[in-house]
Amino acid sequence: MDYWTPLINSQPVQSWNCLLFDLEGHGLSPTDPLSKLSIASFANDVKNLCSQSGLASVTLVAHSMGCLVALKLAQENPTLVSKLILIGPPPNPLPDAGVQGSHARAALVRAEGMDAVVDAVSGAGTSDQTKSSNLVALSAVRTSLLGQSSEGYAKACTALAEAPALDVGSIQAETVIITGAEDKVSPPQVCEGYEQKMPNVSHVEVLKDVGHWHVFEDPAGVLRGIGELR
Repeated sequence: MDYWTPLINSQPVQSWNCLLFDLEGHGLSPTDPLSKLSIASFANDVKNLCSQSGLASVTLVAHSMGCLVALKLAQENPTLVSKLILIGPPPNPLPDAGVQGSHARAALVRAEGMDAVVDAVSGAGTSDQTKSSNLVALSAVRTSLLGQSSEGYAKACTALAEAPALDVGSIQAETVIITGAEDKVSPPQVCEGYEQKMPNVSHVEVLKDVGHWHVFEDPAGVLRGIGELR
């Protein structure tokens, strides 16, 4: 949830009532050894959090795999999710290479820990400019990854690999999509594909010189995209 810290005290976010949380197996939320994580289980957890917090209608802000969770929740609970802000949504369904890569990464971190993947994930996930001149952002990415539970990360990789195809065309929530021009997980053409399928995408913001860690790499650009959702 600290990924969102750069946005919390900025306009327009500071005027919102924000509920931030770590999904199971992420950040400070542990995962039960016997639980199997999935896009469906994550979506059910978010639904329960909203219910327990007394929220009947929300603007859901999600990043990366979390976008699939947000889309599933919006598809199944149209009255709960009134607006969506999707930041770097991956393809749905994931292509075969992505499925195989996610399963392989899960096996690697289980065997060798997060240190075995941090260089590859942070390098591929950030833009050339970030790696050359935005080293604080690069350090934030690495710290985020190295602070992650290996088992929680592995379970999330498997959840992504097994993500079901979603009928995004049925989602009526007003939506803004934000991605980076150098985002290899969510390239602009993937976001344009979502825009073509979803009936209420109001804007797609492509951030120059940004990879997949948008808030760390360009918080001002992310805020500009969020501001398009009135």
